[in-house]
Parts: sequence; structure tokens; C-alpha cells
Amino acid sequence: MCTHRPTCPAADSPDREAAHTVVSHPVQGWSLLCNGLVLFEDTGELLPDGRIVAPHRPVAALA
Repeated sequence: MCTHRPTCPAADSPDREAAHTVVSHPVQGWSLLCNGLVLFEDTGELLPDGRIVAPHRPVAALA
């Protein structure tokens, strides 16, 4: 699905949220990423195969 170079992370990879946004609906609270992932503003995710990832908060990067 992704045509970016370098290719965006796959929907099943740990860094899947780093993919480019294809469609954004901030009023509705979701975005579609180029790897097929639907990312919700509460950090929940819907994977292309229908699996659900519960909302989670990103861990702060170590400085």
C-alpha cells in the first residue's frame, strides 16, 4: 500500500505508527496511515486484519 521511499513500517511492526498519514479526520478522532492502520486520537489502533490494539500512551524517549 505504501509508495514512499524508504517504505513505511508495516502494520504489524513495532514502529507502525511512524507511517505517513493518508487521511486525517481530527473532528472524528482518527487517521488512516499508508500501511492500512487506523490510528485513533486516544492512541488506540485498528489493524488492517481487524485486530484491535488498546489505547496506550507512548513511552518517553530516553535522553
